Amino acid sequence: DQRMANFSSRTQVGADANAAFIGFAVGPGQTKTVLIRAVGPGLTPFGVTGVVEKPRLAVFSGSVEVARNLGWSTSPDAAGITQAGLAAGAFPLASSSADSALLINLAPGAYTAQVSGVAGTTGVALVEVYEVR
Repeated sequence: DQRMANFSSRTQVGADANAAFIGFAVGPGQTKTVLIRAVGPGLTPFGVTGVVEKPRLAVFSGSVEVARNLGWSTSPDAAGITQAGLAAGAFPLASSSADSALLINLAPGAYTAQVSGVAGTTGVALVEVYEVR
């Protein structure tokens, strides 16, 4: 059983045209559960400076937004996000952090995760995509 467990990219993000865009695809066959994280403040304990203070995460299928998050711990599925992160081997996010995350079921197809800074803010963010079993 071959699969991609996760990929990530650390990048400078801003707003609008300066947002970070990460493309990924769910292969044919069946719907997959995917954990997508936009980590800014959660990078500070690792010595990363200049992080985006409040990253906004949106997922698109083509030009259609399929999900959005601004503050993972306020998500109705915060416990599921924590559990999926631990199962995937991701470093934990502080419950009070302004990082964003989605635990989402995606049908086969191409998707884009967009990460931007709230209110025009800029900084470093880590964008992560994990396949959850």
